[in-house]
Amino acid sequence: MSAYRSPLLALPGAVEAEPPDAGVAAHYGDPMREQRRLELGEASVDQSHRGVVRVHGPDRLSWLHSLVSQHVAALPPGTPAEALVLDPHGRVEHHLRVVDDGSATWLSVEPGTAPALVEFLESMRFMLRVEVADVSSEWASVWSRPAGEALVPRQSLGPAVQERGGPAGVWAYEALRVAAHQPRLGQDSDARTIPHEVGWLDTAVHLDKGCYRGQETVARVHNLGRPPRRLVMLHLDGSVDRLPVHGDAVVHDGREVGFVGSAARHYELGPIALALVKRSVPVDVTLLAGGVAAAQEVVVSPDAGLHVRARLR
Repeated sequence: MSAYRSPLLALPGAVEAEPPDAGVAAHYGDPMREQRRLELGEASVDQSHRGVVRVHGPDRLSWLHSLVSQHVAALPPGTPAEALVLDPHGRVEHHLRVVDDGSATWLSVEPGTAPALVEFLESMRFMLRVEVADVSSEWASVWSRPAGEALVPRQSLGPAVQERGGPAGVWAYEALRVAAHQPRLGQDSDARTIPHEVGWLDTAVHLDKGCYRGQETVARVHNLGRPPRRLVMLHLDGSVDRLPVHGDAVVHDGREVGFVGSAARHYELGPIALALVKRSVPVDVTLLAGGVAAAQEVVVSPDAGLHVRARLR
């Protein structure tokens, strides 16, 4: 169980989620109804276990622009963006939700990853006029349709959720995310993942911006080669009463060809999952995901990297 526990876990019917979402509610007693309400924009999700980093100072946007994969040098206030921090080999280290309020830039990150992000940013600060702070203990994330993420003071978390229609659990959010082909760092990626494999080239990478760490790999794979793996959505056999779990093997013709990332039960599509598989796996074959039969829906084309983009919804 997580050391952090959201105050919304005290609400009637709340059931705590398992890692990596421990500390917030998986659901409040009716997961499918919560999912429908969230889809319609009639509910919101407590994501207060996520990390929040604030970057302040007049050089903040130009500085961040030099470090991340997205074009943020002139990010308009209030406009959300996605960005990646890559290692020197182009592998994804952090996935960021980014918004600037005109005086500070706010970065929302996966649970438990804010300290590592702050350490990296501090190491790159040099003499620039920027200040970096982990403000996860003061600010919390709330997600709803159609607005997306809002960062609110922690003492206002409960009212913020109620103002946005009342609570839905992270199970509801995860089901909609998987159905929308949106990968999650650490769940649908691993330490070797490059942006092209999971479709982040479309949403979190600007191909025409200046230099940043890992850019050479991004440009080379985009222009010359195909990434070794590709993200797929799996439509799982609904007659099986269990879902595969994160890390379960994906098997084709008796050979392990990938791993299961996120799995969920969608209120319309039924049991679904995201998986990262070898590029060479034919797109029309049935796979076994944790022993469950699964049909593929292409997210990232096997030809990605030859100017072929992902098919994100």
